[in-house]
Amino acid sequence: MAKRGSAKRNFAALEERRFEALDLLKQGLSQAEVGGRLKVAQQTVSRWVRQAREQGRDSLRKADRAGRKPQLAPDQRKALEAGLAAGPEALGYETPLWTCARVAHLIEEQFGISYHPAHVWKLLRQLGWSCQRPVGRALERNEAAIAEWKKLTWPALKKKPKKRAARSF
Repeated sequence: MAKRGSAKRNFAALEERRFEALDLLKQGLSQAEVGGRLKVAQQTVSRWVRQAREQGRDSLRKADRAGRKPQLAPDQRKALEAGLAAGPEALGYETPLWTCARVAHLIEEQFGISYHPAHVWKLLRQLGWSCQRPVGRALERNEAAIAEWKKLTWPALKKKPKKRAARSF
């Protein structure tokens, strides 16, 4: 199995392993032998056996999903994307930059669902949004004037050593 967090869990394979453990136990192997073959602890095999005995074999089936169910429904996600596309100015902010705190505020305003700003980025990634840093340049920037300044003025301003043999401190 992959390290925790490095890959999505394969729930079908995990379910298959639990049922394989029960089949091996029916063949007469001990719980320790089954654990060794399946590369799980004997205590895990014991827990599977107890669960199957108390709740039935079907209790070892895979879960529908891991983790908490999403708070936003699919139609709410589409509405959120529309709100994001409208820009933060529509929400009353002065600058056109979305921050996690602003997106959390948008979700709270539109749907009444409270998201912690630190978790909003996960939602944004699921929606296909990525982190963007604003370019630190003025919109009125004149590229031709800058190129001319770099070509003519800057070389005259740059310091140059006076003589080759001069000492440098």
